[in-house]
Amino acid sequence: MRTARVAYAGAVHTATPHAGGLLLTDGRVVAEDSVVWLPPFDVGTVIVLGLNYADHVKELAKELTVTSKDEPLAFFKGPGAVVGHLAQTRRPADATYMHYECELAVVIGKSARNVHAADAMAHVAGYTVANDYAVRDYLENWYRPNLRVKNRDTCTVLGPWLVDADEVADPHALALSTRVNGEVTQRGSTANMVNDIPTLIEYLSSFMTLNPGDVILTGTPDGVVNVNEGDVVVCEIEGIGSLSNTIVGDSVFGR
Repeated sequence: MRTARVAYAGAVHTATPHAGGLLLTDGRVVAEDSVVWLPPFDVGTVIVLGLNYADHVKELAKELTVTSKDEPLAFFKGPGAVVGHLAQTRRPADATYMHYECELAVVIGKSARNVHAADAMAHVAGYTVANDYAVRDYLENWYRPNLRVKNRDTCTVLGPWLVDADEVADPHALALSTRVNGEVTQRGSTANMVNDIPTLIEYLSSFMTLNPGDVILTGTPDGVVNVNEGDVVVCEIEGIGSLSNTIVGDSVFGR
């Protein structure tokens, strides 16, 4: 099953796909462009993995000091960073290099604490698409992302669907791609993760409790490029969905 959360007629609804658009839980069928798309689940802690694709590490090799012996590079995001499908993401006027990151997002469905990798997938509720923007100008260095780079308001897009885990036969064999204004700029596969999902859940749950609604953004392949005001960015993951949003400038946010 795949579900979305949308705002329509002054209320928040759960919605499912329908031939006529979206089927709301109250039985109404509405057009997809008549709603405001929200993140498809009640988002808890957002845990982000950096440098978790071998080809992306290679892409940044000249700037990195990372080795295969390092622990996963993980950091958190606040709730203000998260927006839904078709939302706008702000590009600061002083940014010279801001890029997307198409990522498989793993949504926790059952609390996990000290979980072994062999048991980890039982704690996954499902998956959605994430686009996690970064402003590279603000990096203190190329290995440890700081707050201004990755925890920006509107910089993390989630959706449009939450796809149940039992509908995804192998989350480690999914094609990813990104299009900017219709041009494919990024291709990859979840098969190229450095640390797979069970490994990440085992690692994270060894020192923190993962709760329902927590989400793990599992990293991005190589192929990131600069985006500018007016660009429409579409991140797509095989079997999960196609997530679109638009880059806007400071003036839209009254800056």
